Amino acid sequence: MKKLLFALAILSFAVFQSGCKKSKCTNVSCYNGGTCDENTGQCKCTANFTGASCSEVNGDTVAYLIMKFHFDSTMTRLDNFGNPTTMPSGHAGQHPNFKGLSQHYIELAQSAYTQLGTGVILYHAPETTIGGANAIDFEQNTIVKNDSIFFKIPLKSVTPGTYEYVRVSLAYQNYEVKFLLDTSINVGGTNYPIKQEFPCNVASFVGFNTYIKNYTMHNQSVTVNGNRLQGYWGAESYGTIYGYPFDQVNTGQTPAGLTTVVNPLFSTSPIPAGSCVATAKFEPGKLVVTGNETKSVVVNVSVSTNKSFEWNDVVPDGKWEPAKGENVVDMGIRGIKPVIQ
Repeated sequence: MKKLLFALAILSFAVFQSGCKKSKCTNVSCYNGGTCDENTGQCKCTANFTGASCSEVNGDTVAYLIMKFHFDSTMTRLDNFGNPTTMPSGHAGQHPNFKGLSQHYIELAQSAYTQLGTGVILYHAPETTIGGANAIDFEQNTIVKNDSIFFKIPLKSVTPGTYEYVRVSLAYQNYEVKFLLDTSINVGGTNYPIKQEFPCNVASFVGFNTYIKNYTMHNQSVTVNGNRLQGYWGAESYGTIYGYPFDQVNTGQTPAGLTTVVNPLFSTSPIPAGSCVATAKFEPGKLVVTGNETKSVVVNVSVSTNKSFEWNDVVPDGKWEPAKGENVVDMGIRGIKPVIQ
């Protein structure tokens, strides 16, 4: 009996010790896709950072530069040069209901004369040549929702300085729009008219070039296994017609050079054609980094979705009707506004 009690005591102590074992990841924070290894307590980085790690010890003394996306259809609709613009004649647009957005590149620019690539590069998403030419690796994109953090880095890892502008290169957009089906179907010699708007989930690739294995929209997936240039899209329309389920997938490519990329510094620091580097001035003033910050700085980057989904309005009713030849011509966001909190 004594041997049995002793054995149970040893077992109980072992279980207690096991339950109280402290994880090596307890005081480690991994961000932007980094994952902590329980055995080593180290973060494995899944993104390409410039001058920074993807790990940082938690604590009150750690101050971060945090950036969040906010999608706003009420913002001013801008053109490529940062000027307010209206819808071109013969075109129509919708405010997409954004579900997610990913970025490819983030840079801080000291002034309007800081050329692209010569500022402080905070982030550069993974790229690949699997598809031939160099391209964004969509499989490694981090897609974030409205009002979510899309980038976070310790301020002590940012080169001290005063920055007037931020550049954010977008890669992928996922949103919902509506499309109109105005036709009729013949069943058993009887015509059944259809004039109905359906929800449509759009996967929009706006980066300079993207290597895509596959992507998913509302329910269905599309396999590509290749590169697609800026303006490639897939759309899944779904709903019911006369009580029967309707689900259809279409893909397309907008014309080269027509994707709006807002850069008010076009005359002093242009961007390459086909890129998607949106540029904007910090508000309410410049971003100042000393390297000695003790509190985090949050930048809310509002994204203008004001009729950013644009098509040729063949039937002038402001409804998107792809079956009537109304082709998508522009899916670029209509400006960004980075506000320092």
